Amino acid sequence: MDVLKLLDQIDGLVWGPPLLVLLVGTGIWLTLRLKLLQVFRLPLALKLIFTAKNDGSGDVNSFGALCTALAATVGTGNIVGVATAIKTGGPGALFWMWMAAFFGMATKYAEGLLAVKYRSVDANGQISGGPMYYIENGLGKKYRPLAVLFAVSGVLVALFGIGTFPQVNAIVSTCNLSLGLPVPVTAMVITLLVALVTIGGLESISRVSTKIVPFMAVFYVIACLTILIINAGQIPQAISLIISSAFSGTAATGGFLGATVMMAIRNGVARGVFSNESGLGSAPIAAAAAKTKWPAEQGLISMTGTFIDTIIICTMTGLTLVVTGAWSGDAKGAAMTQDAFAAALPVIGPYVLTFGLVLFAFTTILGWNYYGERCCEYLFGVKGIKPYRYVFIGLVAAGAFLKLEAIWLIADIVNGLMALPNLIALLGLSGVVVLETQRYLEHLEREKLVTLKSKTCCYKSR
Repeated sequence: MDVLKLLDQIDGLVWGPPLLVLLVGTGIWLTLRLKLLQVFRLPLALKLIFTAKNDGSGDVNSFGALCTALAATVGTGNIVGVATAIKTGGPGALFWMWMAAFFGMATKYAEGLLAVKYRSVDANGQISGGPMYYIENGLGKKYRPLAVLFAVSGVLVALFGIGTFPQVNAIVSTCNLSLGLPVPVTAMVITLLVALVTIGGLESISRVSTKIVPFMAVFYVIACLTILIINAGQIPQAISLIISSAFSGTAATGGFLGATVMMAIRNGVARGVFSNESGLGSAPIAAAAAKTKWPAEQGLISMTGTFIDTIIICTMTGLTLVVTGAWSGDAKGAAMTQDAFAAALPVIGPYVLTFGLVLFAFTTILGWNYYGERCCEYLFGVKGIKPYRYVFIGLVAAGAFLKLEAIWLIADIVNGLMALPNLIALLGLSGVVVLETQRYLEHLEREKLVTLKSKTCCYKSR
């Protein structure tokens, strides 16, 4: 118990106000330097998801890279994390999640851009990139200890944290409670599926992600929209409550104990960051593998990940919790979201949520397997990839039967330690981000002029 208490204190220190301020502050700084790029270039970014030319070097197309990143990002945090934030901070926490996501889009843009600019090729001919590479190749060799800190933390989080135990536990417990499936059976099926996909490496993970991620996102959003349509009359009041609670706190009601403005801010920002991972440095590992010759192009595509994760999916969860009144009940976490779905869709609601949770958790396992693999390759070279994959699969199998609080706390701590070197690099290389952005925007202007001239010539020839 003393060890758990100590780890809990360290966790609170790592994820305390200083790191959260640094995360949001980096986003604000990049937003100012990029002149509100996440507002003015969002239509272009959304268009590029499907129209990027994919004409540069890389392992997968830009859409595949985005889906791999979203596979890891869109997870149980979109369901459980939002519920936890609102249960502790009140409905106003959702507003502060939006704020964290808004500035986080600029952060995610910079991460994707730098990942492509400073990526390299490993001994197997595969693309390697992410914070460890833009720290060492961008800031310089003297900053390599920061890159090593990031990579070590990334491997630990993949093996003992986000990538395995919490996700596997979420799947087996949900299937057991909702469907009555025995834990060993579910664990065996998950392990086999993960092994089949991950042994094939990034191309296999990307192939599966591009099929599952769009489907699961659309499926979950439709389910939430159905609940919102059923409770359409409550939506204006819910939005009013979210905004007013963000600035005045929330009074105690039902099973909700009440929350101050600071509780709303802290829970909203913290859970928003946990959900979309902007600033943590995980998503750029996938972005680096995109087939593109313009770093800023992939930056824009990466930016949409935060928009999809928080502005769309987390908003759907949050509004569902508020309009159904589930937020003020006695339930917490996933149980609260389950109550909301059951209240609006009595027969199928719990099964719909179970299906969504299983897909979210499974794809998170796949995405984090790749993140950990690239971090392992940075530390030990390509010879470390196969042993890493086998250890990862073994831990997925064990994850269904382990409930080690100490390991989860350690994982949370090293997750925070991933953010620190990444944020230092983003601030140090913000000038590079601005220059690359200008280069790409000038390229787009030239393309427009060429297209316009071509159309004019065609018109005259007629």
